[in-house]
Amino acid sequence: MMKTSKRSKQKASQEIEVAIDWEVRPGGMLVQKRVVGSDPGCVTAPIIKFKVSHESYHHHISLPSHSTFGNPLLSFFFTHLFGSTMSSLSDLKKILARETNLEAKDQRLLFRGKEKGDDEHLDMAGVKDMSKVILLEDPASKERKLVDKNKNHGNLQAYDAVMKVRNEVDKLSDKVAGLETSAKNGIKIVEKEVEVLTELLMKELLKLDGIEAEGEAKTQRRIEVHRVQRFVDILDSLKLIKSKNHSDKRVAAVTITEKWETFESGIGSHVHQTSTKITKDWEQFD
Repeated sequence: MMKTSKRSKQKASQEIEVAIDWEVRPGGMLVQKRVVGSDPGCVTAPIIKFKVSHESYHHHISLPSHSTFGNPLLSFFFTHLFGSTMSSLSDLKKILARETNLEAKDQRLLFRGKEKGDDEHLDMAGVKDMSKVILLEDPASKERKLVDKNKNHGNLQAYDAVMKVRNEVDKLSDKVAGLETSAKNGIKIVEKEVEVLTELLMKELLKLDGIEAEGEAKTQRRIEVHRVQRFVDILDSLKLIKSKNHSDKRVAAVTITEKWETFESGIGSHVHQTSTKITKDWEQFD
């Protein structure tokens, strides 16, 4: 009896030693360490190798059989449920997204002529080694890409149109700067030249107004509109300066003329009065 009791104590001690053999799982969870193959209930996931056909391309895929067609949450659940033996589980759409640059939400997977749901598992659907899965792009995704492509093409054309206007405005801006410098240096400005430049700038402004743009093209168009308006304002100010100078000269000329007329009128009156007085004196002398 004593021997039996001693053996049972040794067995219990060994079980305790096994029980305190721990490991840390991803995420910080502390669990009892498992040895692959030591537990008869341990689930293993065989790797299956199959082919995915997409347009004219063929992608060779290797995944655990319990992987899903497109639900990463289920794959994550099986990984944590069965331990490290299932750590390579993934979803097929996630793998194909890296291979094809086609987002998972835009993928449609067909096997044996039927579209497979994201929650379905490869092995449950019958996918085996050398099986063939077909990948199609969702029609809504194709339509969206076509719209985006046309939109981008339109924006590119709009951007080019804005750049053409900018080149023309650059040429006109040099002439505006020349007139502005001449005015500051007191050089006479030809009014006709100011009017022609203003008209040309307004034509470019109308071109900008007719360009339909989005994004960067719209931003550049707005910048160019403000630029043209600034040059037009400069030309308007030059016209005002010229008009003011011309008005000042006219006022000065009128003032001088009036002074001369007043001066001449004053002299005539003075001579006439003197002559009359002298005549009267001579009459009295006689």
